[in-house]
Amino acid sequence: MATLPIASVSSSTMVFSMKTPPFPSNSLKHPYIRNSYNHLPSRRLALFQLGSVSAIPQSEFFGSIVSGKSENTATAIKEQDALNWVKNDNRRMLHVVYRVGDLEKTIKFYTECLGMKLSRKRDIPEEQYSNAFLGYGPEDSHFAVELTYNYGVDKYDIGNGFGHFGVAVNDVSKTVDLVKAKGGKVTRDPGPVKGGTKIIAFIEDPDGYTFELLEREPTPEPLCQVMLRVGDLDRSINFYKKAFGMELLRAKDNPEYKYTTAMMGFGPEDKNAVLELTYNYGVTEYDKGNGYAQVHYLSVFSC
Repeated sequence: MATLPIASVSSSTMVFSMKTPPFPSNSLKHPYIRNSYNHLPSRRLALFQLGSVSAIPQSEFFGSIVSGKSENTATAIKEQDALNWVKNDNRRMLHVVYRVGDLEKTIKFYTECLGMKLSRKRDIPEEQYSNAFLGYGPEDSHFAVELTYNYGVDKYDIGNGFGHFGVAVNDVSKTVDLVKAKGGKVTRDPGPVKGGTKIIAFIEDPDGYTFELLEREPTPEPLCQVMLRVGDLDRSINFYKKAFGMELLRAKDNPEYKYTTAMMGFGPEDKNAVLELTYNYGVTEYDKGNGYAQVHYLSVFSC
């Protein structure tokens, strides 16, 4: 089931909610991940959740944004008004949220092998889950991973809709050596990307989530990519542009290997985290699993 952000607008607040896809009853006790944000007098902070969107009709999204006290009397915002609105604020990717079977083990791997810092951790016993936030700088200025551990659940189905996370490092070979020394799994040794010269490698974390290591010059945002596979690339690009105000930074077709990629984001790749959308020729559907959840992004705009 695709996820759909739905907005209701009043004179004082804007609230975004997410329909959560169902999970097998025996695989996940608490599929809901609760988040909160502060309402500031001089500006509003809107938290969006990005999932797999290739199956969501754009007309359904824009038809869901309404003003007034009830849908029966409200008038839907025109599409052009919505397009203008998303371009008039300052936004960035905030957290990527996914579920892990052993929180302490994953934190240890990310801090020791990938050089991330643990920024905060919290336990919510009444909801039977814990989560931890890690990244390469303060959360108010850097993209972060939000790891969620649900009590008693030690394994998840990652599926094949989620692809990988990208981490920029100064020396891919040295990072791979460190991962191997710590007992980590390397699925692709360092070497040039297919059809190019950039040095990359692939590793897996303790839960099987894939990380692509990209050799780059120092960057303010080392946690630089989230790769998702989509069944209709043009439709997905159009959705992220219209619904979230993202820019198409670049696209590349690779007919030799039968796939096309598109980089979407809120700023240049060398300074911001981006979504990498991948279309594999002839594949229109993917198994989303129940491990990867969504990307949150923060929208800051004047009242």
